[in-house]
Amino acid sequence: MSRARKNPEDNWMPPRVRRGKSAYEFRAIDGRTIRLCNADLSKAQVWAAYEQFINDSKATNTFNALCQEFINSGDFHELATETRKDYLKYSVKITAVFGKMKPESIKPEHVRKYMDKRGVKSRVQANREKAFMSRVFRWAYERGKVKMNPCQGVKQFKEKARTRYITDYEYASLYEVSPDVVKVGMELAYLCCARQGDILELKKSQLTEQGILIQQSKTAVTQIKAWTDRLRAAVEMANKMPVNDGMVSIYLIHQKSGARYTRDAFNAQWMKAKKTAAEKYPDLDFQFTFHDLKAKGISDLEGSLTDKQAISGHKNVSQTAKYDRKIVVVPVVGGQ
Repeated sequence: MSRARKNPEDNWMPPRVRRGKSAYEFRAIDGRTIRLCNADLSKAQVWAAYEQFINDSKATNTFNALCQEFINSGDFHELATETRKDYLKYSVKITAVFGKMKPESIKPEHVRKYMDKRGVKSRVQANREKAFMSRVFRWAYERGKVKMNPCQGVKQFKEKARTRYITDYEYASLYEVSPDVVKVGMELAYLCCARQGDILELKKSQLTEQGILIQQSKTAVTQIKAWTDRLRAAVEMANKMPVNDGMVSIYLIHQKSGARYTRDAFNAQWMKAKKTAAEKYPDLDFQFTFHDLKAKGISDLEGSLTDKQAISGHKNVSQTAKYDRKIVVVPVVGGQ
């Protein structure tokens, strides 16, 4: 029997259910708040919604339940923050289609059909969502929860490799109109050949006498990016970023509250800066991504691909080759 409520008028409510601002909510044991139904429904309707929720929760032998197990697992929480966010986003699309199916009922042909339909709108997203689904099944297979991974053998769509090289003029024009947070981000991405996630996670404690200590979240390679005058200038600009009175921040790039910039918050500033640049320089094309700054950095490095690999932190030369985008100038006939 559930305990008495603080407000006796609420004693009719189902266990762990309370009235929120606009809905009746179920308070899960792990602290999550789950919306049950609208606040204007009758007592009988609230109980019906509660019973339906409980019955659905008991249906543990579904792909949706398998996804939740994976999301609650240690393996999931060891992933990089942005990877977890992406996986949660992909899970919404995948469970909307496969959620109520039993994992053993999902076959490769079902995955292929999903890919084909999803690919009509976005082939890249279809690939990412299938990769998430495969990760869930691989995790479950290793723990004896499923007998096969239906995603194995299902071909992903071929993605066109990016070839966009940001010219020095385009870089300088965008830098000129950008706020300090974007300027610092641009310089760190370009000079250190670093990913956005690694830049936003940078802590002041990673600043050493020799340079900036960066462990790449994707390859786990740890490097110290040696100081140059330009890199020091970028860090000095970051150190001057304002914080609210009485607040401090452990992050190099931070908001006024002292908190780190999330990917969405930083990207909002990035997109705003690109829009401003496009208005001021209508003759230039600013249709490039923040990740293209890393490619510009690798392209502008001197030396062979092997030299560039050592600096970029890639595990093999083929990875580095994908980022080396500067077009080679060759002589014409008679100009050799």
